[in-house]
Amino acid sequence: MTLPHCPQKSPYAVEVEEGKTYFWCTCGLSEKQPFCDGKHKGTGMKSLPFTADKTQTIWLCGCKATGKQPFCDGTHNKK
Repeated sequence: MTLPHCPQKSPYAVEVEEGKTYFWCTCGLSEKQPFCDGKHKGTGMKSLPFTADKTQTIWLCGCKATGKQPFCDGTHNKK
């Protein structure tokens, strides 16, 4: 299997809380998308931690091809 896997070709709208750290799935194998559940073990990939700077809805990449990890940059529209 070629990684990262593309779990969906659209972003995930996620509510985040100010000051809380989240772990974005980079491999695409997680069953808790867009967040990591450890399925990357043995792939050479790892999760990407990020901390929310404020409480808000954000758009996290679902195709895993974004140039602005973990945020969606519209790359899924170009594939």
